[in-house]
Parts: sequence; C-alpha cells; structure tokens
Amino acid sequence: MSIKIFGPIFIIVLLLSGCSVQKLQQMKHARVASSYQQVDFQSLIKRYLKKEKFNSIEGIYSVSGSVTKRGKGFLGGGEKEKVTDRKENYAQVAILRDLEEGGREYLELSLDQELRPTYSVVGEFTIATNGNILLYKHFTGNKSSSYTFTTDKTADILEGVRVENEGNTTITYKLTYVKLFPK
Repeated sequence: MSIKIFGPIFIIVLLLSGCSVQKLQQMKHARVASSYQQVDFQSLIKRYLKKEKFNSIEGIYSVSGSVTKRGKGFLGGGEKEKVTDRKENYAQVAILRDLEEGGREYLELSLDQELRPTYSVVGEFTIATNGNILLYKHFTGNKSSSYTFTTDKTADILEGVRVENEGNTTITYKLTYVKLFPK
C-alpha cells in the first residue's frame, strides 16, 4: 500500500526538483565569469545610437502618460474635465529604425525587463510628410491603438494624443516621451 502512494509522490518531488535544478543551472551560468567582454542589450543599443548618422527620433526614451475625461456635469451643469489616470516615467523604450521590409519606418522596443533573450515590439512609428507629425500604433496583446505624435527638430520630446468619444464623454489619452539617450 505504501509503495502505491510513494511512487506518485516520488515522481512529483522529482519533477519539482528538476525545475529548481534548472533554475540553479541558469543562475550558475549567469555568474560564470567570461574571458570575453560582455555587453548587455541597453549598452548595445547605446553603441548603435552613437553611430555617425542616426535618424532624429531614434533613441532611448522615458514614457509618461495621462488619461483625461471631459463631459457634461451631473444634471447638465456645465462641462467638467477630470484627469482619471497619470503615470510618470512608467516605461523605458528604445525607438529604432526598422530596416526590414514591412511598411513601418521605426519600431519601439520595451526595455523594462532586463536579461531577456528577446524584446517585445510594443509599437511602430511612421513619419508623416512634413516630418513633425508621427503616426504611432501601440500594441497591447491582440489589440492596437493609434496616436498622433508631434515633435520638434531635435526629437528630445515626443507628444502623442488619442481621442475617443463615449456618448457625451470625450476621453483623451496623452503620451509623452522624453529622450534619455543620445542627447
């Protein structure tokens, strides 16, 4: 009777310890000193951005955002505006020229998670004809939302706006990108 119970318990313990052994192996490999110079992803992007000729919006940015609702007050009393959400410096992203064929000019990578084998493309930018207007598509899971961005010639600050109407309420989403590197 005890052998019948011991077998499944032994298999479960073996599987669980296998997961922890795998994690220990990953940590061991991360600590092993290499005789080669090591470069992380962010420093690789900084090296890329130091090249002689880079496009003005390419860089590493800090992202802030806000959501504002505007609508008629209770019982028809005047128009009211309220900031419902504000996040300062909630993300760090890299905007890089997309050299692949596919219709987008720039892609946006999230830099918030370190030591990853791959990085998520969270958005794409296309420059309008005059150069000061950018069309931005932000990806969230299976959905995407579009923003219109404006910038100056130095592209140190990018400001984007998306407006939605829900009945008598207007919701304005605003994103602000502040360039951290290169300056």
